Parts: sequence; structure tokens; C-alpha cells
Amino acid sequence: MKRLLIAAVVIALAGSALAQTAHKVVRVEEVTWIDHPFFKGAKIATLVGDPTKAEAIVQRVKFPPHYRVPPHTHPHAEKFEPKGEMMKPGSLFVLPAKHAHYTWTGDEETILQIQFMGPGGIDFVDPADDPRKK
Repeated sequence: MKRLLIAAVVIALAGSALAQTAHKVVRVEEVTWIDHPFFKGAKIATLVGDPTKAEAIVQRVKFPPHYRVPPHTHPHAEKFEPKGEMMKPGSLFVLPAKHAHYTWTGDEETILQIQFMGPGGIDFVDPADDPRKK
């Protein structure tokens, strides 16, 4: 019985060590911000994953005060904050894929965390609003 218990502990520890290879910690001071590729004035940081691949993605987008993102949809479901009302830091809002929505900021810089299964994408309800075409 004692050997069985020791074997179970060794297996559990080995499994824990293997699981740690998938473990990731992102410290706020280590987040790398770059210019957003098409939302001029905004910054983006990809914390987890590659948005071009079919995998879990976590990104943060930093918008300056009084910023507007016109109505748009994504091919993926996403979690983000805010929509329709001012939400306090730490709030959560979940949208299904292809659900039209928009984002804006008030008088302060705002950081929005977006979580989704890639690949990422965005389509604007009015194609004239697409900043990639301007």
C-alpha cells in the first residue's frame, strides 16, 4: 500500500510538472504594447496566443480618451468590456460570434481585454467605417 501511495505521489508530481509547461504568467509590468495595426492612436498587446491561428487568444487594447470604434462584428465570440453603459474596471461582457457592437471611451484612457478563439477578424457594419481602407 505504501509503494502504491508513493507511486501515486510521483505520478501526480510528474503530471504537475508536465502541466506547468503550458502554464503562463503575464505580469502587468511585462506587457509589451505596440501601435494597433489599424486603430490609429490605440495600442495593442497580445498576452496569449497567435491571433492568426485557431487557438485561445487574450489581447488588451489601450484606447485614448474619447475614442470611437464604429459598429462591427467578429467571426468569433468574444468577451470584452464595455458596451452600452459605463462599466467599472473588472466588469465582463460576453458577445456571440457575428454580433454587431461598438466601443467608445469617456474622459480617460481605457484598456479593454478581449478573449476569443482564433483566428481573429473584424468586419465593419458600414464598410466606409473600416479604418484599414482609409
